[in-house]
Amino acid sequence: MVNEKVRSRILRPLAREKAFYFFTSIGNYTGESAASLKEFMDKIGEVNVKSLEFHFYRGDFEKWVAEVLEDKDLAEQIRTFRDLSPVGEKLKDGLYRILIRRYSRLKSMPQF
Repeated sequence: MVNEKVRSRILRPLAREKAFYFFTSIGNYTGESAASLKEFMDKIGEVNVKSLEFHFYRGDFEKWVAEVLEDKDLAEQIRTFRDLSPVGEKLKDGLYRILIRRYSRLKSMPQF
């Protein structure tokens, strides 16, 4: 169970320099970034699948989630999903489902 302090840390808005920046390959920025778990979840549904595949298989998503959002549980869920080797829309849909489930759980927790 996540306590309120951890919940708040995971859901906090980040400074732009800590945001996740989406690329389709090294040096090819999509123009999209996410500076919170909510923005990240929303962008997963919007960005080109090529960008998702590029970052997903490099471990970029789970690294950012673990190190910047500080959500080790979500990072582990993403890593486990990567082991299934999804591509294309299956990757996009599966990743979005993981994120929405985590976001919804965190948002629905009682605040003290």
